[in-house]
Amino acid sequence: MERNDRRTRWLHAAVYLTVLVLLATGWWLIAGREGTPSPLATLFGTPDTTLHRGVGWVLAVLILIGVVLGRKGVRTFVAESLRWRPGDARWLVRWPRAVFTGRFAHHDGHFDPGQRLLNVVMVVGLAVLVGTGLGLVLLHGGPVFAVLDRVHRWATYVVTPLIAGHVLVASGVLPGYRGVWRSMHLGGRLDPEVARRLWPAWAERENRDRPPG
Repeated sequence: MERNDRRTRWLHAAVYLTVLVLLATGWWLIAGREGTPSPLATLFGTPDTTLHRGVGWVLAVLILIGVVLGRKGVRTFVAESLRWRPGDARWLVRWPRAVFTGRFAHHDGHFDPGQRLLNVVMVVGLAVLVGTGLGLVLLHGGPVFAVLDRVHRWATYVVTPLIAGHVLVASGVLPGYRGVWRSMHLGGRLDPEVARRLWPAWAERENRDRPPG
């Protein structure tokens, strides 16, 4: 079962690669290591500050391309992420145990309730990071620069554990999420059993709408 089309998978891969580089160089700078090149800075032969700024511009362009070329997908993503259903609380209560047993509560969304919460917080966090980052690049000192720098740092503190958790879940290491990594890699073809375990209503709709033969 194809969970994500090729364009979505490539955009996702480009975004997470740039975000990982930004987090690595950003934390290196936050730790006060600006005078010592990080492994990534050494690899690319450029200072961490230059690499961080350059990849930040790349991320901003990727987001713009995604919004412009995938307007319909963006609308669906936003609508699905913001939708609250009566059974979501029950799903969230059962989630900590289900990540090990695979016995998730039923839900009827394209995203599960945990994904929807993560989508909202992560999108807002990344938007704040990109917006404040662009402001820091365009400004050169002053009180506004100082505020943007502080907000940029705090957004980094919030987004980092969310991304780490997302990577852990999406890697399929946890028993309940075994096999999920294929939804964004190697053609995006997901095992039907995995789809029914994680997104039961979506899997049912996909089977019902699939052309015969």
